Amino acid sequence: MPDLTFEALGKTVLVHVELPDEESREDVSELERLVETAGGEIAEVIICRRDAPDPSTFIGSGKVLEVDDCVKNTNAQTVIFNSRLSPAQERNLEKIFGIRVMDRIALILLIFAQRARTYEGKLQVELARLQYEQARLVRGWTHLERQKGGFGLRGGPGETQIELDRRALRERIAAIKRELDTVERRRGQNRNLRQKNAVPQVSFVGYTNAGKSTLFNTLTAAEVYVADQLFATLDPTLRTLNLPVIGSVVFADTVGFIRHLPHDLVAAFRGTLEETAQADLLLHIVDASDKRLADNIEAVNSVLKQVGAEKVKTLLVFNKSDLVENSSYELVRDDSGAPARIYVSAKTGAGLDKLLSAVSELLSANIVAFTVKIDSSEGKLRGRLYSCGAVTREEYGEDGFLHLDVRIKASDAAKIDKTCDGALRRACGLKKLPWLANDDFDFDSID
Repeated sequence: MPDLTFEALGKTVLVHVELPDEESREDVSELERLVETAGGEIAEVIICRRDAPDPSTFIGSGKVLEVDDCVKNTNAQTVIFNSRLSPAQERNLEKIFGIRVMDRIALILLIFAQRARTYEGKLQVELARLQYEQARLVRGWTHLERQKGGFGLRGGPGETQIELDRRALRERIAAIKRELDTVERRRGQNRNLRQKNAVPQVSFVGYTNAGKSTLFNTLTAAEVYVADQLFATLDPTLRTLNLPVIGSVVFADTVGFIRHLPHDLVAAFRGTLEETAQADLLLHIVDASDKRLADNIEAVNSVLKQVGAEKVKTLLVFNKSDLVENSSYELVRDDSGAPARIYVSAKTGAGLDKLLSAVSELLSANIVAFTVKIDSSEGKLRGRLYSCGAVTREEYGEDGFLHLDVRIKASDAAKIDKTCDGALRRACGLKKLPWLANDDFDFDSID
C-alpha cells in the first residue's frame, strides 16, 4: 500500500487561477498564508485567468509550460494550486512537472495533520485524508498488473493491486468511524450531564486566525496554543466560567473555519462541530481588521449551516478592534433590543466586560424563574425538577403544599411539563407556560 502521508513541502510554486465563477474564487494571499503555516518556502507565485478549467491540466498547455519552466529554474519540490484538482488533472501535472502536485484541499489536510494533538483529532484528520486519497491511490503505483490466483500461481487473474489497496483503505476508514462513534458517545454523555445540571454552553466559532483562542484564553485563563497562523489550534477546549446571574457557564473553543472548507473535513469533524449545534449561544468571532470581513462571516455561516447550527442564538464579536481606527468598542443591539454585535480587543482587554455582560443577558433570556406549588402526589414532577438542577429553594407552606422556587430554561420547563402530563402547568395554575414564544408553544412537538 502506498504511503499516504504528505511529504515536506520544501520550495513551492503557487498557481492561482482566477475564474469568473464567484463560488470558485479564492484569495491568493490566503494561499500564501496556508503554505507558510504548513512550513513551505514560496519560490514563485503564478497567476492566470481562465473562463473555465482545462479538463486535463486545469490551466491549459501554454500555462503548463510556464509553470514547468518555473519549477526547473527554482528547483521547486512542490506545485500547489489554489483550486481543487481532479485526480486525473493531478496525475497529468505530476507527469509533466516530475514533482509533487497538490491542490488547496490537500494543503489544508496537511495543516490539519500537523496541528491535531488529541486522539480524536488525529482520528478525524486521518479519516478525512484517507477519504481524500481514495480516488488518488493510483498515483502511488507503477506496477498495477493483476495478481494471479490459484495454487502455484496458476489460474485466472485475481484482484489488481489497486483493488487490494482500496479494500484496505475501506476497512481502515470503517475502523476509524467505529472509533469515532465511541468517542462521540462519550462526548454525548458529558454533554447530557452538563444539560442535566443545567449548565449553559457558549461555543466560540469564527474564521481561522480571527483571534478565537486568544479571546478564549483571556476570558477563561486557559492556555490554548496561540500563534499568528491559520489553524493554529484544532482540538476543542472546554473551560468553566462563573457569570453574574447565570452562574457556571461552559465556554468551548472550536476549530477555525475557512472558505470552501473541504467536505471530507467537515464530515470527519462533524461530531466535534455538532457541539456548536447543541450550544446555548455562539460567539462568532470576526477579525475586525480583515478586508474580507463580510466574506469571512459568510464562510463561517455556511459551515454552521452544514452542521445544523444556523439557528443557534449568535452574538457577533468583532475582535482586533484595536487595529481599526476610531473603534468605539460599543455594544450594538438588534430591533428587539437584544445584543447583536460587539467590538472588543482580546489583546488590550477593551470591551471584554461588555462582552461578558452581553453573554449573561443573552443566556438569561432563555431562563425563567417561578414558584410551583405541588402536593405529595406529584413526586415525579419534583424529581424531574431536581434532576435538572432547577430547584433553588424548597419549603412546606401553611396550606400543606410543597413550594419550590424554580430557575430553569423555558424549553426544559416545556419538556418536563410534557413528560409529567401537564403537571408543571397545573402546579403553576396555568393552562399554558407563558415564557415560551408567543404563548403558543406546541407541547405535542416535544419528543
